[in-house]
Amino acid sequence: MKDINSDLLIDKTETVISIDGLHKSFDDLIVLNGIDLKLYRRENLTVLGRSGSGKSVLLKIIVGLLKPDKGEVIVLGKHLGRLDTAELNTLRLRIGFSFQSSALYDSMNVFQNLAFPLVMNIKGISKNKVQESVEEVLSAVALSEKIFQMPAELSGGQRKRIGIARALITKPEIMLYDEPTSGLDPITSVEIIDLINEVQHRYNTSSIIITHDLTCAKNTGNRIAMLDDGKFLKVGKFEEVFASDDERIKGFFNYNFIE
Repeated sequence: MKDINSDLLIDKTETVISIDGLHKSFDDLIVLNGIDLKLYRRENLTVLGRSGSGKSVLLKIIVGLLKPDKGEVIVLGKHLGRLDTAELNTLRLRIGFSFQSSALYDSMNVFQNLAFPLVMNIKGISKNKVQESVEEVLSAVALSEKIFQMPAELSGGQRKRIGIARALITKPEIMLYDEPTSGLDPITSVEIIDLINEVQHRYNTSSIIITHDLTCAKNTGNRIAMLDDGKFLKVGKFEEVFASDDERIKGFFNYNFIE
């Protein structure tokens, strides 16, 4: 894995996501129970937790796909609870979402998958600009030669890369990664980890990386937030978080592999 010191990029004077007192339940199931969190400009923040701990729900609230029961979420200076549909859609153009499944359209080739967000969201965009943008993000994820292939012809790691490219194509200020290394072999996981770090440097993004993979967390996160039972147990550097005597944190570490 590449040793990229991204701490030098972070601007702690600017908060791009601010979450205060966030609660979310589904019927009697409490998923998030009083979450407080800040993401700084050009920071990679990794949210760690077991499956079902509420990590993906947190991302969906940040992009306005779910509404919190209580609490305040401010993204790029916008209070999500005060935005109408048009304002929320405009804000989403500034956020790139890399889905766990990559979420590519099976009936479209790679070029069409990448062009789709531009054509749908930017009125009057020229064919030359679309072509230029697609070629740029494909180059960034090192898959230029796959431009006319179908998703079914790609490996799992390649689909992940194309999914990240599609999230990047609108040049977002914030990137959200949902389990970016899930289902990948160790070598491909390292490639995705390196790509996440390269994106942070090349595009100056601020990112939240949702994962239960400690190798991914350790090598992408400037800070780690450990989520359990609807709350953050600890937030800090990887070594600080796992130096804890909290049995819930120690147990999570003991059941994962760190290279």
